Amino acid sequence: MDDEAGEQHTYTAFAADRHIASGPLERVLRATTRSLEAGESATLLIFDDQTGEQVDFDLRGSADEVVARALPPRRQSAAGRPKLGIVSREVSLLPRHWEWLERQPTSISAGLRRLVDEARRREPGKQRARAARAAASRFMSAMAGNRPNYEEASRALFARDEARFLALIRRWPPDLRSHLTRMVQTCRELEDGAKS
Repeated sequence: MDDEAGEQHTYTAFAADRHIASGPLERVLRATTRSLEAGESATLLIFDDQTGEQVDFDLRGSADEVVARALPPRRQSAAGRPKLGIVSREVSLLPRHWEWLERQPTSISAGLRRLVDEARRREPGKQRARAARAAASRFMSAMAGNRPNYEEASRALFARDEARFLALIRRWPPDLRSHLTRMVQTCRELEDGAKS
C-alpha cells in the first residue's frame, strides 16, 4: 500500500514495550499474528508510521485471514496496464477541467500524470517534516505518555533539540527508545532536505 507521494506506507507493531515488526502492513500483520500464535500475552499495538496513530485490526484467526480482512482485495481489471503498475480508476472533473485537458498536446491520462508530478515536486518538504514530527509525538504520547521525562522529551522533540531528547529518553525501554530515535532521525532528514 503506497501513500499519495508514491512512497511505501509503513506500520509498526509493539507488544507492550517490545518491538514486533515494522514495514508494509502485510508483513506487520503476519509478524503480529505469529507473535500471538506463539503465546504473546502483552497488549499488542499497531501504529501507522506516517501519522503516529494507533490503528486497530481484527487479529483473530490465521495470518492469511487477518491479512485478507485488513487489505482490500486487488482489483482484477483489464483496463489500464497492470504490468506497468497502471490501474484504471475513475476521476470526476467539471466540464471546464475536461475541456482544458482535451486541449493539451498529450492524452488526458498523460496530462493528469504531468499535473500530479508537478504538484508532488512543489510539495514543501517542510510540511512533510512537520507531519513526521507530529507522528513521532503521537507515537510517543501513546507509548510513553506516563514515563519519566515524557513532558520534557516532548518539548525537546518540538524544539528540535535532538541531543536533549535522546538524553531524556535514555532510560526508556530499548525497543521504544530505538524506534523513537529512528523517527526523530527521519524528521531531521526531512528538515535538512527542506532547507536545500
